Order: sequence, then C-alpha cells, then structure tokens
Amino acid sequence: MKLTPGKLAGLKNLADKRGVIAAAAMDQRGSLQKSLAKEKGGEITDANMEEFKIVVSQVLTQYASAILLDPEWGLPAAKARNKNSGLLLAYEKTGYDKTEPGRLPDLLGDWSAKRLKEAGADAVKILLYYTPTDGDKINNVKHAWAERIGDECRANDIPYFLELVGYEEGVDEKGLEYAKKKPEIVTKSMAEFTKDRYGVDVLKVEIPVNMKFVEGTKAFGGQKAYTKQEAKDLFRRTAEATNKPFIYLSAGVSNAEFTESLELVAESGVKFAGVLCGRATWKDGIPVYAKQGRKAFEDWMNTEGVKNIQNVNERLKAATPWYEMYGVRSEAELVGA
Repeated sequence: MKLTPGKLAGLKNLADKRGVIAAAAMDQRGSLQKSLAKEKGGEITDANMEEFKIVVSQVLTQYASAILLDPEWGLPAAKARNKNSGLLLAYEKTGYDKTEPGRLPDLLGDWSAKRLKEAGADAVKILLYYTPTDGDKINNVKHAWAERIGDECRANDIPYFLELVGYEEGVDEKGLEYAKKKPEIVTKSMAEFTKDRYGVDVLKVEIPVNMKFVEGTKAFGGQKAYTKQEAKDLFRRTAEATNKPFIYLSAGVSNAEFTESLELVAESGVKFAGVLCGRATWKDGIPVYAKQGRKAFEDWMNTEGVKNIQNVNERLKAATPWYEMYGVRSEAELVGA
C-alpha cells in the first residue's frame, strides 16, 4: 500500500505523535442551531454559531490532534484552533433531502475539495446516511456520489474521510429493534465503502452496538439486545469488514456512554485508529452558552469540556496508529505512490 504525498501529509497532520487520530468534532450546524435556539428561547444568529464554535475549538484543540469543522460557520474557529491541531472540513450540506426516500445527501454548492484544501483543510469529510437494505435504486445514487468525491480528493491529493451513519426507515434508531439490526448495517456499510473504487482513506463509523442494550454495562437500560461478550464479538466482526483505518464517532451519546463503549472496544482487542468525538465533549454546554453567554461557556469548556475530552483521550491508549492499519510499521513505508 502506498499513499500520495498530499494524503500522507494530511493524515500525519491529523494524528498525534503516536499516529492515533484523537480528533474533536464541531461541524454540527442545523441540529446545533435548533438546540441553542430552544435553550435560549429565541433566535440564534450567525455570530452566535461562530462564537460557539470558536470557544469549542480554542479549548478542545489544546487536547485534540485535530478538529472537524464546517466551512459555513466554522472557519473563524479553524483560525482560532491550536497551531498543533490538524483540520478537517465538512463538504456535505447539513441534514438530508426529506422530500425523497433514502435520506439522499447533497454537497455545499459553493465549495469543492480544492476550495476546502485552499481554506486550510488537511482532509475532506463527508457524512453519508447509509443502509444496505435501501436497495439498488437508492444505493446506486449514494455509491456514485461517494465515488465522485473520492475522485475529487484524489485529484487534489487530500485525504477522504467518509462518515457512515446507519438507519432503517420506519424503525426507531434508538430502540431495541434497531439495536438488533445495527451491527449488520455497520458491518455491511464498512465492507462496501472499503472498496478501492471509492478512494476512502479513513472510515468514520458508529459504535456497532447500542450500549443501552448491552447487558452488564453501566449504560444498560434494562432491555437486552446483546450480552457483553456478544458485543465484543460484534466489535471484532465489524472491524474485520475493512482493511482501512477506521475511527469511531460519538453519535450524540453522553461522555460516560461513549467512554464505556471505548473500554469495551479495548477489551475486544479491535484495532481502531482513534475517534472523531463531538457532542460527547461539548453538548452539555449548550444551555450554558444559550442562557449565560460566552464567558460562562468558556468557563464550562475549560472545566467540564476538558474533563470530557481527557476521559476520551484516556481510552485512546488502546488505539492503533492509523498507518499500522495499512499493514506497515511506520509512515515512511507508505511513501511512493
């Protein structure tokens, strides 16, 4: 396996000294604006969105190897980040097309992989809602979409991070029925987008189980979908679906639940390359900012936010350098494409 110079440089910039991707995520847009407005009881302006992201970036990038931001409200936050922290920029529009079946994605109309790179991105990130059960009519559209972005990233020699979020129409994604289906959806999605035709460099994937349904965990809510041992087996099975580096997303769960899931990953022996962790570090600060303003939010981030990211980082001791997941022992072995 060889990587082109730009892709190799980008991945190095996003990882820590160990080669682990210990990244923070702050590219939430529509959902963040709604949450802030709800807590404030009024309108959230562009300036509010930028300010919130600046505070998160300033604090978390002191402890994160990189941060994921959006080019709509996140560019001031990108400039405010710690100089040793890498930058991923999101390329997709927030949300998905609700007028058509299949949660079809779209790209930001006035951005391209070239423009994201010019804006300072070390990598391009795309979010794709995906389930193998949607059938060829919908998934062929998504496959072609992912291929086009892969070609753009190849042409601009920049890493391509693909974030996969599973679902099943008509099923509550937080419920027991979906919890039982989730491991297969995650596994098949990872297997599909591992194919070279997509040009993905790093997969950003969900924890393949819902921890609230794992019997014997602190997060367990009383209904069982899997035992702890079965959950560990499912972590291993999903990991076997790819030969690419993959990192876990926090998917909006609490810090305690996400860190417990990472502990279970470590117990399973799965080789994962790190995390892109967003709301598990900063979401509890939303009401603080909305009701008390920037200074109170800065204070909260510098105490609770720091504690949250340090909790995650502690669990990353079990992570594997991203380049080892390409079957090499050092980054130098990947040079020469």
